[in-house]
Amino acid sequence: MNFLHNTIPDPIAFVAGPITIYWYGLIMAFSILLALLLSLHIGARRGFKREEVIDAAFWVIIGGLIGARLYEIALEWDYYSNHLSDIIKIWQGGLAIHGALLGGALALWLFLRNKKYNFWNLAAVFLPGFALGQAVGRWGNWFNQELFGEPSLLPWSIPIDLAHRPFVYEVFTYFHPVFLYESLGLLSIAVILYLLARRKDFPCALIVSFYLILAGALRFMVEFIKIDQTPELWEWRWPQLFSFLLIIAGLAISVKIYLSIKKAKS
Repeated sequence: MNFLHNTIPDPIAFVAGPITIYWYGLIMAFSILLALLLSLHIGARRGFKREEVIDAAFWVIIGGLIGARLYEIALEWDYYSNHLSDIIKIWQGGLAIHGALLGGALALWLFLRNKKYNFWNLAAVFLPGFALGQAVGRWGNWFNQELFGEPSLLPWSIPIDLAHRPFVYEVFTYFHPVFLYESLGLLSIAVILYLLARRKDFPCALIVSFYLILAGALRFMVEFIKIDQTPELWEWRWPQLFSFLLIIAGLAISVKIYLSIKKAKS
C-alpha cells in the first residue's frame, strides 16, 4: 500500500519509434487473456469443447469492446463531439464496463441463435472470467489516474496529479483508490463464481444472477464516493442507476429459478 500511496504512475509503458504503448492497453489485453483462459478451464469442466468456447469468446470479446466504447462515448458525448479523433483511441482508456456487459451479452445471444447451446450455459462459463478480467483491468485506471474517489487521508489513499483532479478538488493531493476497491471486490466475486461454476449441478442461470447482484451492488456502493463527472438521472449517477437495474435483474432471475425448482418439487 505504501507503493500506491507514494507513486504517481506514468501511463506510457514504452515508446518504440513512432509507436507509443500505454499501460492501459497492455493491461486490457492481459485481462482479456486471463478471462479467456479461465473460461476455457470452466468450459472444459462443464463439457464444452475448447473450440466451442473460443468461437463464442471471439464474438463476446468483439461485442464487449464495441459496447464498452459506444457506452463510454454516449456518456461523454460532450467531450467526444469536440474530439472526434479520440473516439478510436481505446488504448488510452475509455471502456465502460456496463457497455461491455451489454455488448458481450448481445453478441453471445446473436452467436447462439442457430446453435444448440443454451445462452445461460455459456454465460455461466464466461462470467467468472469476465469478473476476473474486470478486477485486473481496473489497474489500467490507476495508470491513467482515473477512477478515484473523494479526498482521503487514509494510508492507502493515492496521489492524483494536479492535471487529473476535478477543479473543486485542486487543493487536495490524496484520494480514495476506487479502482482498488473495485478490483478487490471483483476478484472476490470471480472466486465465488468460479467455485460455483465448477459444480456441474449448480444452475447456470443462478451463476448469472449472482454476478448481476454482486457486481451491481459493488458498483452501486463505490459510486457514492466517486467524484468524476457523469450524467445523472433523478439525482442518481447514471452508472449507479444502471447498477441498480442489474441488481433487480439478478434478483428476478433468482426468484424465477426458485419458483421453477419449487414447482418441480410439488
